[in-house]
Amino acid sequence: MHAGPTTPSPLDEPRPTGWRDELFALSRLAGPLVAANLLQMAVAAVDVIFLGRIGTLELAASTMGVFLFNLLLYAVIGLTSAAAPLIAAELGQRAHAVREVRRSVRMALWVGVAASLVIMAILANGERLLLLADQDPRVAASAGRFLDILLLATIPGVVAGVLRTVAAALGRPGWAFVVTGLALVLSILVNWLLVFGNAGFPRLGLEGSAIASVVSTTGMVAAYLLIFFTDRRLRRYRLFGRWWRPEWPRARDIVRLGMPIMLTWLFEGALFGGAAILMGLIGVTEVAAHAVALNIAAVAFQVPFGVAQAATIRVGLAFGAQDAVWVARAGRTALSLGIGFMGVSAIAMWLAPRLFISAYIDVDAAQNAAVVPLALRYLAVAAVFQLVDGAQAVAAGVLRGLQDTRVPMLVALFGYWVIGFGTAAALGFGTALAGTGIWIGLAAGLSAVSVLLLWRWRARERLGLLRPRSV
Repeated sequence: MHAGPTTPSPLDEPRPTGWRDELFALSRLAGPLVAANLLQMAVAAVDVIFLGRIGTLELAASTMGVFLFNLLLYAVIGLTSAAAPLIAAELGQRAHAVREVRRSVRMALWVGVAASLVIMAILANGERLLLLADQDPRVAASAGRFLDILLLATIPGVVAGVLRTVAAALGRPGWAFVVTGLALVLSILVNWLLVFGNAGFPRLGLEGSAIASVVSTTGMVAAYLLIFFTDRRLRRYRLFGRWWRPEWPRARDIVRLGMPIMLTWLFEGALFGGAAILMGLIGVTEVAAHAVALNIAAVAFQVPFGVAQAATIRVGLAFGAQDAVWVARAGRTALSLGIGFMGVSAIAMWLAPRLFISAYIDVDAAQNAAVVPLALRYLAVAAVFQLVDGAQAVAAGVLRGLQDTRVPMLVALFGYWVIGFGTAAALGFGTALAGTGIWIGLAAGLSAVSVLLLWRWRARERLGLLRPRSV
């Protein structure tokens, strides 16, 4: 293990004295997180690739089941991600805050496991929920069986999410890339064995894919445990010592900071789910074009999302050190990097939209003749969408570094649902814009959120956000 990723721990790094130092530290932290995020998208795509070869019913059932599972799983991971700003602030305040770091990790795991049990109870009623949503009974029944197995991946998925956050906060983000790569290999292998029944294994189809997800997430936890026990930089924290001992004040801190993050992620995930439903009310062709454009945007979004994760840690270190100059430099560097990349991706989408679309569908095929023009229109809006989506993601990340999560949650609720969904519904069904109007609504909502969060970041001193919290 000692030959693994060599990112220095925050304990070993001098405080940056200029923007170049900060950019170097941020990039070294964000790079592996971006790569891991992209690999995680590949893991999610494996089920679609395998089940798409089995049948339409199985693909539809897995799509419904995975959407519900991921929406709830990532909400809980959002809850536990509060550990990142807490750990960063502790290390910024005192470089060798081993005991404080350990209690944050322990309570994040406790809170995550407790929330996972609630999520598992919800997923156990997946068929009923889908029937209440007026889904096809055959799809709902298959999705219910799929979720009965997939729910077993909830606890390992959340635990892996916590350990990934902790590894990054302790200056070892490269392990996230390594472990996610392992999960991708496991997912492909077990899907190949169990979905199709290769190498003498039973042909389990949909259920085999669910088992593959359980195996890959459990493998991630096992890999992280091995890393934390053998990596010299991480082993010093003895993070699993006295794991049974409660630290209720720190658990309250995790919930206080993490609950707004969880709700923010739910609001955003539900917004895009709602947009897909609106598209479905317009037509099947619009749904297909929407899926292509959204997938392209989602791939590009992994860069500012990774920058935002790193920015939370960098700003958190500066916040813990009570260094306002460092806070400003860390935030400005992260915002410049995230928005700058999205500016480049927006220009690329404007200049060569057909090239991006051709990665998903054959743009010259007759059966796609109606989809391609719509996807081109949506992608033109997505280019603007890229800038504001990157801005709001990184702005939320730097504010989390200041342990500011409640007001950003309210901003997200207002921006996503009042402005975003409201505009999408009004333009999509009240004008001739149809699907393009829905995309304009999404861009409007993200624009509102980005403007308000950026204003809050700029007003941080006046709003008292630099004052230390009692954690």
